Amino acid sequence: MTSDPSVIQETSKLVLDESSNGSEDEPQLVAAVDLGSNSFHLLVGRVQPTRSGLQVIPIDSLKEAVRLASGLSSEKRLDASSQARALAALQRFGERLRLFLPKTVRAVATNTFRVAKNGAEFLRTCEAALGFPIEIIAGKEEARLIYNGVAHSLSADGRKRLVIDIGGGSTELIVGVDDQPLTLESVFVGCIRFSHEFFPKGELTKAGFREAIFAARKDLQVVAGGIKAQGWDYALGSSGTARAIADLSYTLTGKHGIRLETMREIVARLTKSGSVDSADLPSIKADRGVVLPGGLSILIAAFEELGIQEMQYSEGALRLGVLYDLVGRAGQHDLRSITVEQFMSRYQVDQNQASRVADLSGKFWSQINLGSLEERQALASVLDWSSRLLEIGHSVSHNSYHKHSAYLVAQSDMPGFSKKDQQTMHFLVLGHVGKLAKVQFGLGDRMLTAALVCLRLAAIFYRSRVSLRLPVMSLRFQANTFELQVEGQWLARHPLTRFTLDQERLEWGKMGLDFQVIEVRKKAAE
Repeated sequence: MTSDPSVIQETSKLVLDESSNGSEDEPQLVAAVDLGSNSFHLLVGRVQPTRSGLQVIPIDSLKEAVRLASGLSSEKRLDASSQARALAALQRFGERLRLFLPKTVRAVATNTFRVAKNGAEFLRTCEAALGFPIEIIAGKEEARLIYNGVAHSLSADGRKRLVIDIGGGSTELIVGVDDQPLTLESVFVGCIRFSHEFFPKGELTKAGFREAIFAARKDLQVVAGGIKAQGWDYALGSSGTARAIADLSYTLTGKHGIRLETMREIVARLTKSGSVDSADLPSIKADRGVVLPGGLSILIAAFEELGIQEMQYSEGALRLGVLYDLVGRAGQHDLRSITVEQFMSRYQVDQNQASRVADLSGKFWSQINLGSLEERQALASVLDWSSRLLEIGHSVSHNSYHKHSAYLVAQSDMPGFSKKDQQTMHFLVLGHVGKLAKVQFGLGDRMLTAALVCLRLAAIFYRSRVSLRLPVMSLRFQANTFELQVEGQWLARHPLTRFTLDQERLEWGKMGLDFQVIEVRKKAAE
């Protein structure tokens, strides 16, 4: 944990500078919050322009050994004590981030939030404690961000790298070249679960290590074939487990790097002593010692299953990858937009129709005044992406294509997107046509409901799939009433649209919302 007062004073000053004088596209200061299954991390970095692009220079960090995964019950619910530890850490992080603008902070939650049955509910409490939204990211998205952090901590060399990151609840394995990941995998093996399951009460035995290594190899076999087929030139380990083992290896051998024989020597010393505390090993931090046996077993399994000869430790990790991803978004290189473009190309979407619907739904949304500016801007982006993905389901079947589109949006690996992003897009895509009962689950959210109205109206007006001379229209939302004002003469010339709008009024009425179409005399415009 960084506690140098001069560093904290400097970063606070930079935040104030950014909030008053910073560039709109290149914020001077950014922060990443990583809610891992073992530790919570906060990393603050300064954005510095270089000839090759933007560079993030870490200038402050905080770490809390929360061990969130240890609070998971057999029913996959987080207990009260683990929640209390998490909230206390986030409140401290929140104080550090108090002067930051929303667009300069990104917080992500990993495996334990993914699997906890009460994770989504607890997440809202966590967001209140931190003061910023928190995204639950999928395993492959976590792997991508980890590789992003590792790649930005190394120079480009054109060689294939295998990166392994053993976390508290999952292990990510990535093969990539320079800043481009080629293979992204996430396996449900983590140092906390393995330490608790195979080494109860901290008792270390040969049988415990043997069973833990076998169990980890069994899970890693699922992804090992693809990784070995991809191949790599050298291996890197990131995060706490790799760092602890690398430090132990150097102390024992005087050589940099992690090797299988050295890890087996560490196991021998641990089993001889029976516990981490009494082992004949250099001092190990208490928070790491609790989960070292499980992490060591997983890394040995990875070496054996993949045939790794040697591994170096890399300082890059998830939080650094999050910072660079955040900077990319600010610099108009948002990976989410690239992902949407790739999906449109893969599923042969009609680009012109998608743009028409996106533009019109965006114009309607600009007339809705709900939420804060940041919330409106964030949902505007999601609405735009959803508009462009409405028809990817045509690749499966024209009948009920919107259901296929919604399924693909919800279940696909979409680099750059959080689970919440995908859930929101699933709601909008599924509900953009047809009966509203199928999306009734999301209609309690006023902003989402308003966004869905905008999208449904855009789909109605461009049902002909051609560029039309549309009338001047205005959309208002007050209380439980949507009011669309549109030129009556234009509607008279487009009876199908008028009929569909009347059907829309009836459909929203079933949901307890009043949708009104007010016909006015206004001059038609482009």
